[in-house]
Amino acid sequence: MAERQDQDRAIGTGPRTLNQPVSSREQRLRQRLESRFAPTRLTIEDESHLHAGHAGAAGGHSHFRVTIVAEAFRGLSPVARHRLVYAAVDDLLKTDIHALAIDASPPAADGGSR
Repeated sequence: MAERQDQDRAIGTGPRTLNQPVSSREQRLRQRLESRFAPTRLTIEDESHLHAGHAGAAGGHSHFRVTIVAEAFRGLSPVARHRLVYAAVDDLLKTDIHALAIDASPPAADGGSR
């Protein structure tokens, strides 16, 4: 039980103010990544506000930065890690997400997360 609680704390949403609700797009992205990779660390930051005025940001909540640490990435090149993430969220990229910045890595060799 304590291990699950530690994992829950590690899977954060990144910087957010009290006035910023989690978007349904962000929730779908989080659910997809959690179910596909069982990450030891997952942060998702909505960076849509940085792209105001850009055509792809018209609906808001469409530019995300993901940091994900999961055993599934061990032994893979950075390009292969990105391909796995893109494949896991492919349908969301066609409908809900305009841009996705990815930092994907395996857990550190000493058992910690980056």
